[in-house]
Amino acid sequence: MNDAHLHMVVNHFPIIGTIFGIGILVTGLLLKNNSVKNTAYVIFVIAAIFGILSMSTGEGAEEIVEDYPGIGKSIIHEHEELAEKLALVLDVMGGLSLLAIFLSFKKSSKEKFVSFLILSIGIVSLFLIQKVGTSGGEIRHTEIRADSTISSSATDNSSNKNENKEANE
Repeated sequence: MNDAHLHMVVNHFPIIGTIFGIGILVTGLLLKNNSVKNTAYVIFVIAAIFGILSMSTGEGAEEIVEDYPGIGKSIIHEHEELAEKLALVLDVMGGLSLLAIFLSFKKSSKEKFVSFLILSIGIVSLFLIQKVGTSGGEIRHTEIRADSTISSSATDNSSNKNENKEANE
């Protein structure tokens, strides 16, 4: 397993974990259930840890793919800049989640405020999550890039080639 593969393995959990964590936290707040909220906090801590792992494997992944055809250093740099911002947000959410778990066990009234603060940061982080996920996908999936242009004539030509190939076989 090389660094690019390892990066692909760990980079999805911060995104998916945060999305699930927000849903679970909202459920815990609506049900006023500390166990459900604590589950969300643990997911946010794990998402932060995987965010750190993603950042630590990103440089090695960059070294592997940066010279591939169709992949420029600028697209990787944009992804890296966005990922650094998201990692910071995830670290803050993870830290606040540890605090919220502690406050929950202490039965502190401040836990409710911290939970709404975490939820607010989580909802705002969804913007960054979308940007980081899309920019990461654009590195190897040129079809989702904003400047991706596939003309219908190019598509028609490729289908004609396939039809001709099948006819010759």
